[in-house]
Amino acid sequence: MTVRKVGGSLRLPAPDRLLSARTGYTRETWLAVADHLLDSMMPWFSAGAAQVRLPGRGSWSGATCDGLEGFARSFLLAAFRIAADEGRGCEPLIERYARGLVAGADPDHPEAWPRLTPCSQQMVEAAAIAVALHESRAWLWDQLDPAEQQKVVDWLSGFVGSRTWDNNWRLFQVVGEQFLASVGAPYSKDDIEGGLERIEDWYVGDGWYTDGDGQNYDYYIGWAMHLYPALWTRMAAATPGTEYEDRLKVYRERLHRFLEDAVHLVGSDGAPVHHGRSLCYRMAAVAPYWTGALLDATPLAPGATRRLCSGVLRHFVDHGVPDGRGLLSLGWHHKFLPTTQPYSGPGSPYWASKGFLGLLLPADHPVWTDREAALPGDEGDQVRAMAAPGFLVHSTHHDGVVRLLNHGSDHASPGKPGEPEPAADPHYDRLAYSNHTAPEAAPIASRNRIDNHVAIVGADGTTSHRGSINRIGAGGSYASSWSHAWLPDRGPWRIETASVVHGAWEIRCVLVDGPGGVVIRHGGYALAAEQRPDAVTGGSGRPWAHVIRADGLASAVVGLHGYDGAAVWRDLDANAFGPHSATPYLVREVHPGGPLVLVSAVILSGDTVWPVAMAESVEVAVDGLRVDVEFADGAGAVVRLGAVADGPRCLVRTAGGQEEVVVDGGGNPAAAGETA
Repeated sequence: MTVRKVGGSLRLPAPDRLLSARTGYTRETWLAVADHLLDSMMPWFSAGAAQVRLPGRGSWSGATCDGLEGFARSFLLAAFRIAADEGRGCEPLIERYARGLVAGADPDHPEAWPRLTPCSQQMVEAAAIAVALHESRAWLWDQLDPAEQQKVVDWLSGFVGSRTWDNNWRLFQVVGEQFLASVGAPYSKDDIEGGLERIEDWYVGDGWYTDGDGQNYDYYIGWAMHLYPALWTRMAAATPGTEYEDRLKVYRERLHRFLEDAVHLVGSDGAPVHHGRSLCYRMAAVAPYWTGALLDATPLAPGATRRLCSGVLRHFVDHGVPDGRGLLSLGWHHKFLPTTQPYSGPGSPYWASKGFLGLLLPADHPVWTDREAALPGDEGDQVRAMAAPGFLVHSTHHDGVVRLLNHGSDHASPGKPGEPEPAADPHYDRLAYSNHTAPEAAPIASRNRIDNHVAIVGADGTTSHRGSINRIGAGGSYASSWSHAWLPDRGPWRIETASVVHGAWEIRCVLVDGPGGVVIRHGGYALAAEQRPDAVTGGSGRPWAHVIRADGLASAVVGLHGYDGAAVWRDLDANAFGPHSATPYLVREVHPGGPLVLVSAVILSGDTVWPVAMAESVEVAVDGLRVDVEFADGAGAVVRLGAVADGPRCLVRTAGGQEEVVVDGGGNPAAAGETA
């Protein structure tokens, strides 16, 4: 087999452009990356193999639990790797993890794992171990002697009758106890049924769940809320007497529908959207696509599934993941701790193992043998309104850029009545995200709230934050929402934002019902890179700011109505994409008090951006709370802000002159094909 070196010590098979014309990656590539990740962890195993003590910042759970995490999450990858070749050639891998498993489960061993207690981090890792044991059962579990098996059963039995956090954690208990059932150990049917019934409360339609109560839409929907029920069905099928067929049918239908949306969250270059928490799990983002193939529950052709998943893997490999030591760091393309959460330790990134789920598909499965097939974003620009999570996604195929306009996911904690809502994470409270940019996440930059945010700025420079997102509507090329904004000494005020997309452009219409005399600031996408991005500002009646990276990616904002200034904010070590970051923004220097309408164009593009031409080519007319927009190609939109009792809230006109009401006055998407 021909190999090629790709940074550090990673060696990959030569690209196969006949089978995989777009990525060059094949099943052998996935096996090579899996082997490299597993081999690179060997120096970090403890003497008894129950701990993988990786270098890096520890989590709030402590060093012992971090070591368990390193073992459990890499064991999941090992299980997929063992199953891929039915154990052949995997004897050292099997021996290492079997030895560590028995040592960790033995309460008298020096490397004994903490017992499972309610809501403990051990529950997360125990679920990984349960899944790994099931998927590698013939080659590992079945080879343990009865006494060794009993030690593992005793440890996993901490799930039975216990309590978890009321979100995706409910599913850890489900798979943990289903494994116990599958090996004839005591378990609680009520625990399993209760967990599966609880996620029904979180199903919101169109294939989407929320991760617990609230508006928690992120990668956990794919790599947890869809993944674990699917894995449970595989365990249940191996447990005599377990009824699972009815649930499997429901899970397959939901996953199929979810993937119709989720396919739009990865760019034509393989870069996934940078949004939400736990982004250091990286390749885990492809878990639901593999799951769709595993359950025969996907709208994608087999070759399209591999093309998408391999595209994501190649994106990270091409950007230095894993690092030169063969390890996965706490970050995105490289280590960047502000992107992480305090629950993440050095073993946390190995949830990337979920992204290798496709290795459970045999070598002769069409997902591996069919030629790569095109995805929607490979063949043209895409616009997708996702009403369930409140997303409006638009992508451009020539530059691979995907933009997620966020009108529904806030991951917010409810505030006390009459008091300011707590500030949300920058990975949730921004107006937009993309697959080539990240929010400014370092503490000071996060508090400044410039990128993709509309802020009321007090006299002391304090900025308001975006409160809980209240949806207005989403459909076609439009989405809108409103939130409360506070300053430390006063508020709240209502800020409404409506987005209309046209190619790479977003027209943002903002209604700020704020106090007189304050500054209103509105930012675009933050660009970050190893080199300092270039920046320029200009305009008088229509101010603009433009930032460009060395690779040609450009971010710009153009004031189309109501703004009187523009500038660029620069920061250092604030962004996951590089040490130097720059954000273009617009200002209204003095809010007159009462309702104020502001309109801007927000652009993120790998193509050349001409802010002056943009300012000259878009016609905007504002009449009260009505905004009329007309583009140079004849397309346009009418957006009505504020209270709209009847009639269209948004009417979109195509370049051919056809008009369509995409959201009616009640804030609901109009019936398909309804015209004005």
